[in-house]
Amino acid sequence: MLVHPGAASGSRRWPGERFAAVVRCLRATGHRVVLTGGPGEDALVRSVAERSGLPASDVLAGGLPHAELSALVAEAALMLSGDTGLAHLAVAHGTRSVTLFGPVSPRLWGPPPSPDHLALWRPGPPGDPHGRIPDARLLRLGTGEVAAACLMQLRSVRTAVEVAQVQ
Repeated sequence: MLVHPGAASGSRRWPGERFAAVVRCLRATGHRVVLTGGPGEDALVRSVAERSGLPASDVLAGGLPHAELSALVAEAALMLSGDTGLAHLAVAHGTRSVTLFGPVSPRLWGPPPSPDHLALWRPGPPGDPHGRIPDARLLRLGTGEVAAACLMQLRSVRTAVEVAQVQ
């Protein structure tokens, strides 16, 4: 599973401590989590990694070259991120995803309706997608809800693999 806590704008960046709580939950249920970050997100990635107890081998900070990042997303069982370019890449590769939305409805920028792609969002008047602080709607998403969505998606992946092996 791949987790990308960063976003270009603060309004679309769910707090790092919340990502860390979700990563701890996923690891406690036996899932390997790989953490990525783009250029300039090293402090955020390090903080999430430290708070969640991730080994250094599962932390890819500093921004990978696009081809490597794309391959990583394509091979992931699941992609968890905010409303960022990596969320769109997961959809393009057909990688299951959970995407956290805040200032803008997923109907505008989100994935197409599909059980493979969950967009978590709290309705309200649109906010500033380029604001400096996390959007109030984004902050209404709780760690339990996000972890449950990820676990549901991961169970779906496991079920699809088991069906394919039987056929």
